[in-house]
Amino acid sequence: MDGAVLAEPIMERLRKRNPAYNETAYLFLLAALHFTIERAGEARHITGRELAEGCRDLAMERFGLMARSVLEFWGIRSTRDLGEIVFALVECGVLVKQDGDCVHDFEDVFCFCEAFENNYPWCAPRELQT
Repeated sequence: MDGAVLAEPIMERLRKRNPAYNETAYLFLLAALHFTIERAGEARHITGRELAEGCRDLAMERFGLMARSVLEFWGIRSTRDLGEIVFALVECGVLVKQDGDCVHDFEDVFCFCEAFENNYPWCAPRELQT
């Protein structure tokens, strides 16, 4: 690898690789990875599905009803975007992957509309008063 590339700050490399994502998206994903590992109760490999679900749960915990809006502001519109961010971090040497890991592990893990709007815990349908 070129020494100039190694000297370039990681966030700059991430921005160049995929400018669709806000810098905060990468930091959030790393926080979600930590959250997911803590929830697992042990340091171990986290699957794409587990990490996507951890991102969802952390976003709901931190941002409540605004979770989907916050993620979309950062460029995250689907679980596939989470995979793109993970593999950008792998490419920059921030994260490591196992042989079987791929970006497709993150495809269609859940629907953002369902997770953050239709099935949001506080949005349970109420019975109408008659």
